[in-house]
Amino acid sequence: MSVIAVIGGTGPQGKGLAYRFARGGHEIVLGSRDQERAVTAAAELGERVPSATVRGARNDQAAEAADLVLLAVPYDGHDALVAELAPHLAGKVVISCVNPIGFDKRGPYGLDLGPTSAAEDAQRLLPESRVIGAFHHLSAVSLNGSADLLDHEDVLVCGDDPDAKAAAIELAATVTGRPGIDAGALRMARQLEPLTAVLISINKRYKVRSGILVAGLDPAVDVTPAPPVRPAVPATT
Repeated sequence: MSVIAVIGGTGPQGKGLAYRFARGGHEIVLGSRDQERAVTAAAELGERVPSATVRGARNDQAAEAADLVLLAVPYDGHDALVAELAPHLAGKVVISCVNPIGFDKRGPYGLDLGPTSAAEDAQRLLPESRVIGAFHHLSAVSLNGSADLLDHEDVLVCGDDPDAKAAAIELAATVTGRPGIDAGALRMARQLEPLTAVLISINKRYKVRSGILVAGLDPAVDVTPAPPVRPAVPATT
């Protein structure tokens, strides 16, 4: 089992994912800019999962203490925070579930980041870390709810490092009861992140907590991430 730091662990999504990971047997460090808030949130989580080891810390301390780090922070201020934590995240797997979303009178919408995504920006700012995009589409209300597993949903995972992606795919089982789905390279986060705005819109229209379930996959098929595609080497003469 891993020591998992949740940066943004006092927010709804961070708390919910930390709760699911703690139920899965992982040691949890909740990170926050405000250490007191982190400690309070950790105590609350510890009461919900008495068998778990949970503690609160400042973001930098949490990142330093963990094997794997989840970024569950608002997009506003994302780049500055990630750059600040870079020295503490070197050599680690970093999972981004950050959703760059805006709201106006017409409802939610994905922010136009151009040819990039929050996850790709995190990788750019963390050249010594292995960044994965995952857990974008899970409702904070569902995550914090009483259901044993969110078995009506799938976790879509994107990334460029096969080993780091495999870790995220395995971790998804603590939430849904089955491995996550390999959704391709890290650049696929450009499509996955704003898709959350569509789900929010559906939730508002139908008064539900919608999620994503991928049809057509054979449960018996190996879910091990495919190796990265490498350019062909020209033949020598």
